[in-house]
Amino acid sequence: MKHALRLDRVDKKFGRHVALDGLSLAIPEGSICGLVGPNGAGKTTAFSVVSGYLQPDAGVVDILGQGEFDPYALKGRLGVLPQDAVLPDRHTPRELLTHLARLQGSSRREARKDAEAQLERVDLADRANARIHTLSHGMQRRVAVASALVGAPDLVLLDEPLSGLDPRQAGSLRDALAELRGIKTLVISSHNLAELERVCDYVVLIDHGQLAEQGPIEEVTGRHEVVLWSLPPSSVLPEEALRVALPGHTFELKSPALDEASMTGAEAQLVQHIPAGTDVDVATLTVTRILTEALIPIRSLSRGQSLERAFFDSTSSSSPNEVL
Repeated sequence: MKHALRLDRVDKKFGRHVALDGLSLAIPEGSICGLVGPNGAGKTTAFSVVSGYLQPDAGVVDILGQGEFDPYALKGRLGVLPQDAVLPDRHTPRELLTHLARLQGSSRREARKDAEAQLERVDLADRANARIHTLSHGMQRRVAVASALVGAPDLVLLDEPLSGLDPRQAGSLRDALAELRGIKTLVISSHNLAELERVCDYVVLIDHGQLAEQGPIEEVTGRHEVVLWSLPPSSVLPEEALRVALPGHTFELKSPALDEASMTGAEAQLVQHIPAGTDVDVATLTVTRILTEALIPIRSLSRGQSLERAFFDSTSSSSPNEVL
């Protein structure tokens, strides 16, 4: 597997504060990767080291097979959106993006065309000539995302790109980023785990400056290993039928507490653990049939745990205050 970004035992300290502590990770080329961790875990510091804003104290950084950040070797190949990017508000989005595309090495004609394309991508073509200071916070954030995409970079680092966007804007931008899968490598740092789960195919979880877990999101969330079923709180599981039909599978029924069961909407949760090599779709159909024959309504089902659950399981409950 070819990697667009690799860190090997990278350290970074600020005085006595350890921001990165032997951080190692590898992000596949062409993936959309979520970078996840608590506040203070080292996400922003890692982005700063990769993009050349900070020098690591130790370790190896390899960007697109070119080694650590080099503004000449990586000109036009790396795009970065810092978390608190401040835009030059007296310019228009078209002027800003055209200028940045020129800095990335595009010709004047290519830069103008690129600026138009990225404004279209973030749904701001109709505001191309508006002064940036007249745009709403959400619009300015979308201009900032577009600024990281101009110049056709191969690797793009996006720190909280969906921050401040309403649900419709966030969904639209998420879909626009998803269109870049396989074309560019995107690394998205965000606390909005539900949005990351929708768009990412790879995830890296870090905690206290160290790698906690990494891999395809289907593996990290266990989508091939666990199915969660929501059932009425009074459900009685047809254990014998499930055991006979699905040998090797295990089932655990978690009923709500008595006070919860009396509340409207309370549900029992059936956790199905699936053996390796099983066709999950076929197994799901079998469980559906058995529950239906037992007259147990199925309120919902989901494959694997949520990314939020994986985050809780892989990271500690507290982290030091984030310095960078």
